[in-house]
Amino acid sequence: MSGKLTHFDEAGAAHMVDVSDKAVTDRIATAEAHVVMQPETLALIEGGSAKKGDVLGVARLAGIMGAKRTADLIPLCHPLPVTKVSVDLTCDADLPGVRISATVKTSGQTGVEMEALTAASTAALTVYDMVKAADRGMQIGGLRVTLKDGGKSGRFEAP
Repeated sequence: MSGKLTHFDEAGAAHMVDVSDKAVTDRIATAEAHVVMQPETLALIEGGSAKKGDVLGVARLAGIMGAKRTADLIPLCHPLPVTKVSVDLTCDADLPGVRISATVKTSGQTGVEMEALTAASTAALTVYDMVKAADRGMQIGGLRVTLKDGGKSGRFEAP
């Protein structure tokens, strides 16, 4: 791992990294997060009886939209031609709560880790929003990149 932070120039000022000399390669990233809640709140989601509707379906769409809008939210992210976004939400009674996995693909000159992280976090925030009336004590956590592949830095898989 390089000790140089690429989003800072020699004078220490933040800047957008120039990727024009990088090769266009297929890139993929997966990120995960979870929302911990009361078992009764999870039951509302599983039973489809949340007042705002289909919690998992709306959160899936929000995650996809979040991935596509990453460059609008994160100041130094490049706008990327996202070619695929998948967001999977799974109810987990052992948590209790919802586990989220988001995978983003592109063919480009820079990776899609930030898009995957944005997708997972947007989906988690949407789960919270959809059922906050029932459980304001929910906790969002575990946001991390679990897979990154493509580009010159190669493959990364979280342990």
